[in-house]
Amino acid sequence: MKYSKTITDPEAFQLLSDETRRKIIFLLRVKEMTVSQLAEELGLTPQAVYHHIKKLQKGDMVEVTREERIGHLLESYYKATAEVFSFSIGKEHVKTSKDRKIIVEQETNALNALKRLGFKIGFTEADVSKLVDLISELNECCESEEYEEKLSKMDDLDVFTKLRVKEYAEILSISDEEYAKLEKKKREIRNLLNSLVRK
Repeated sequence: MKYSKTITDPEAFQLLSDETRRKIIFLLRVKEMTVSQLAEELGLTPQAVYHHIKKLQKGDMVEVTREERIGHLLESYYKATAEVFSFSIGKEHVKTSKDRKIIVEQETNALNALKRLGFKIGFTEADVSKLVDLISELNECCESEEYEEKLSKMDDLDVFTKLRVKEYAEILSISDEEYAKLEKKKREIRNLLNSLVRK
Protein backbone atom coordinates (compact mmCIF):
# COMPACT_ATOMS: atom_id res chain seq x y z
CA MET A 1 0.00 0.00 0.00
CA LYS A 2 1.26 3.48 -0.88
CA TYR A 3 1.52 5.97 1.95
CA SER A 4 -0.34 8.59 -0.10
CA LYS A 5 -2.32 8.77 -3.30
CA THR A 6 -3.56 11.77 -5.23
CA ILE A 7 -7.06 11.39 -6.60
CA THR A 8 -7.70 13.57 -9.64
CA ASP A 9 -11.04 12.24 -10.90
CA PRO A 10 -13.83 14.58 -9.73
CA GLU A 11 -16.31 11.68 -9.66
CA ALA A 12 -14.01 9.87 -7.23
CA PHE A 13 -14.11 12.96 -4.97
CA GLN A 14 -17.83 12.37 -4.57
CA LEU A 15 -17.29 8.81 -3.33
CA LEU A 16 -15.97 10.01 0.00
CA SER A 17 -18.93 12.30 0.61
CA ASP A 18 -20.68 9.12 1.78
CA GLU A 19 -20.05 8.33 5.47
CA THR A 20 -20.20 4.55 4.96
CA ARG A 21 -17.51 4.67 2.28
CA ARG A 22 -15.33 6.83 4.53
CA LYS A 23 -15.69 4.22 7.29
CA ILE A 24 -14.80 1.41 4.87
CA ILE A 25 -11.65 3.27 3.78
CA PHE A 26 -10.74 3.88 7.42
CA LEU A 27 -11.07 0.17 8.26
CA LEU A 28 -9.22 -0.97 5.14
CA ARG A 29 -6.30 1.34 5.86
CA VAL A 30 -5.65 -0.66 9.03
CA LYS A 31 -6.00 -4.21 7.70
CA GLU A 32 -7.34 -6.26 4.82
CA MET A 33 -10.92 -7.42 5.25
CA THR A 34 -13.60 -9.32 3.36
CA VAL A 35 -17.02 -7.95 2.50
CA SER A 36 -18.52 -10.18 5.23
CA GLN A 37 -16.09 -8.86 7.85
CA LEU A 38 -16.79 -5.27 6.85
CA ALA A 39 -20.55 -5.89 6.93
CA GLU A 40 -20.31 -7.31 10.45
CA GLU A 41 -18.12 -4.43 11.64
CA LEU A 42 -20.42 -1.78 10.14
CA GLY A 43 -23.75 -3.47 10.92
CA LEU A 44 -24.74 -3.58 7.25
CA THR A 45 -25.72 -6.31 4.83
CA PRO A 46 -22.93 -7.82 2.72
CA GLN A 47 -24.81 -6.67 -0.40
CA ALA A 48 -24.74 -3.05 0.77
CA VAL A 49 -21.01 -3.25 1.58
CA TYR A 50 -20.25 -4.93 -1.75
CA HIS A 51 -22.01 -2.07 -3.55
CA HIS A 52 -19.75 0.47 -1.77
CA ILE A 53 -16.60 -1.64 -2.33
CA LYS A 54 -17.25 -1.79 -6.08
CA LYS A 55 -17.56 2.01 -6.23
CA LEU A 56 -14.36 2.46 -4.20
CA GLN A 57 -12.55 -0.01 -6.48
CA LYS A 58 -13.68 1.96 -9.53
CA GLY A 59 -12.33 5.11 -7.87
CA ASP A 60 -8.99 3.33 -7.26
CA MET A 61 -9.22 3.70 -3.48
CA VAL A 62 -9.66 -0.01 -2.68
CA GLU A 63 -8.07 -3.09 -4.21
CA VAL A 64 -8.21 -6.88 -3.86
CA THR A 65 -5.09 -8.09 -2.03
CA ARG A 66 -5.78 -11.83 -2.09
CA GLU A 67 -8.49 -14.41 -2.59
CA GLU A 68 -9.24 -17.41 -0.39
CA ARG A 69 -11.44 -20.40 -1.17
CA ILE A 70 -14.01 -21.15 1.53
CA GLY A 71 -15.97 -24.24 0.51
CA HIS A 72 -17.39 -23.51 -2.92
CA LEU A 73 -16.96 -19.74 -2.57
CA LEU A 74 -14.00 -17.56 -3.39
CA GLU A 75 -13.67 -14.83 -0.74
CA SER A 76 -11.82 -11.62 -1.71
CA TYR A 77 -9.81 -9.61 0.80
CA TYR A 78 -9.71 -5.85 0.26
CA LYS A 79 -7.28 -3.16 1.38
CA ALA A 80 -7.13 0.61 0.85
CA THR A 81 -4.73 1.59 -1.93
CA ALA A 82 -3.11 4.26 0.30
CA GLU A 83 -2.89 5.40 3.90
CA VAL A 84 -3.72 9.00 2.98
CA PHE A 85 -5.69 10.31 0.02
CA SER A 86 -5.35 13.83 -1.30
CA PHE A 87 -7.54 15.35 -3.93
CA SER A 88 -6.26 17.47 -6.77
CA ILE A 89 -7.92 19.03 -9.78
CA GLY A 90 -6.04 19.90 -12.91
CA LYS A 91 -7.10 21.79 -16.01
CA GLU A 92 -8.01 18.58 -17.81
CA HIS A 93 -10.52 17.74 -15.09
CA VAL A 94 -12.44 21.02 -15.20
CA LYS A 95 -13.14 20.96 -18.94
CA THR A 96 -16.23 18.76 -18.99
CA SER A 97 -19.41 20.31 -17.61
CA LYS A 98 -20.10 17.25 -15.44
CA ASP A 99 -16.66 17.33 -13.76
CA ARG A 100 -16.74 21.09 -13.40
CA LYS A 101 -20.16 20.91 -11.74
CA ILE A 102 -18.80 18.49 -9.10
CA ILE A 103 -15.76 20.68 -8.40
CA VAL A 104 -17.82 23.88 -8.25
CA GLU A 105 -20.13 22.21 -5.73
CA GLN A 106 -17.16 21.22 -3.56
CA GLU A 107 -15.64 24.70 -3.64
CA THR A 108 -19.06 26.20 -2.81
CA ASN A 109 -19.26 23.84 0.19
CA ALA A 110 -15.74 24.89 1.26
CA LEU A 111 -16.65 28.59 1.10
CA ASN A 112 -19.85 27.96 3.04
CA ALA A 113 -17.81 26.09 5.66
CA LEU A 114 -15.65 29.20 6.06
CA LYS A 115 -18.83 31.05 7.05
CA ARG A 116 -19.43 28.43 9.73
CA LEU A 117 -15.89 29.11 11.01
CA GLY A 118 -16.87 32.75 11.48
CA PHE A 119 -15.57 34.34 8.27
CA LYS A 120 -17.99 36.86 6.74
CA ILE A 121 -17.80 35.50 3.21
CA GLY A 122 -20.01 36.54 0.32
CA PHE A 123 -19.56 35.05 -3.14
CA THR A 124 -21.15 34.61 -6.53
CA GLU A 125 -21.06 31.75 -9.03
CA ALA A 126 -18.43 33.73 -10.95
CA ASP A 127 -16.24 33.90 -7.81
CA VAL A 128 -16.48 30.14 -7.35
CA SER A 129 -15.70 29.55 -11.02
CA LYS A 130 -12.58 31.75 -10.77
CA LEU A 131 -11.49 29.88 -7.64
CA VAL A 132 -11.87 26.52 -9.43
CA ASP A 133 -9.74 27.81 -12.31
CA LEU A 134 -7.00 29.10 -10.00
CA ILE A 135 -6.85 25.88 -7.97
CA SER A 136 -6.66 23.76 -11.13
CA GLU A 137 -3.78 25.94 -12.41
CA LEU A 138 -2.00 25.65 -9.05
CA ASN A 139 -2.32 21.86 -9.05
CA GLU A 140 -1.05 21.64 -12.63
CA CYS A 141 2.12 23.43 -11.63
CA CYS A 142 3.96 21.08 -9.33
CA GLU A 143 2.21 17.76 -8.67
CA SER A 144 4.63 14.85 -9.07
CA GLU A 145 4.50 11.13 -8.37
CA GLU A 146 8.22 10.74 -9.02
CA TYR A 147 9.06 10.09 -5.35
CA GLU A 148 6.04 7.92 -4.41
CA GLU A 149 7.69 4.52 -4.80
CA LYS A 150 10.92 5.41 -2.98
CA LEU A 151 9.04 7.03 -0.10
CA SER A 152 6.65 4.08 0.23
CA LYS A 153 9.69 1.90 1.06
CA MET A 154 10.90 4.18 3.86
CA ASP A 155 9.19 2.27 6.65
CA ASP A 156 11.04 4.20 9.36
CA LEU A 157 9.04 7.34 8.51
CA ASP A 158 5.43 7.92 9.57
CA VAL A 159 2.88 8.93 6.96
CA PHE A 160 2.92 12.63 7.89
CA THR A 161 6.71 12.82 7.62
CA LYS A 162 6.50 11.12 4.22
CA LEU A 163 3.98 13.72 3.05
CA ARG A 164 6.27 16.52 4.23
CA VAL A 165 9.30 14.92 2.53
CA LYS A 166 7.31 14.61 -0.72
CA GLU A 167 6.36 18.29 -0.48
CA TYR A 168 9.99 19.30 0.09
CA ALA A 169 11.21 17.08 -2.76
CA GLU A 170 8.70 18.67 -5.14
CA ILE A 171 9.80 22.17 -4.08
CA LEU A 172 13.47 21.28 -4.58
CA SER A 173 12.75 19.68 -7.97
CA ILE A 174 11.16 22.69 -9.62
CA SER A 175 12.98 25.60 -11.22
CA ASP A 176 13.00 29.09 -9.75
CA GLU A 177 10.64 30.10 -12.55
CA GLU A 178 8.17 27.29 -11.67
CA TYR A 179 8.41 28.19 -7.97
CA ALA A 180 7.66 31.83 -8.73
CA LYS A 181 4.65 30.71 -10.79
CA LEU A 182 3.47 28.54 -7.86
CA GLU A 183 3.75 31.44 -5.42
CA LYS A 184 1.96 33.75 -7.87
CA LYS A 185 -0.99 31.32 -8.09
CA LYS A 186 -1.15 31.06 -4.29
CA ARG A 187 -1.23 34.88 -4.04
CA GLU A 188 -4.02 35.02 -6.61
CA ILE A 189 -6.07 32.51 -4.60
CA ARG A 190 -5.41 34.46 -1.38
CA ASN A 191 -6.37 37.76 -3.05
CA LEU A 192 -9.58 36.23 -4.40
CA LEU A 193 -10.51 34.81 -0.97
CA ASN A 194 -9.73 38.16 0.70
CA SER A 195 -11.96 39.90 -1.84
CA LEU A 196 -14.87 37.70 -0.71
CA VAL A 197 -14.58 38.71 2.96
CA ARG A 198 -17.20 41.29 3.84
CA LYS A 199 -16.30 43.95 6.38
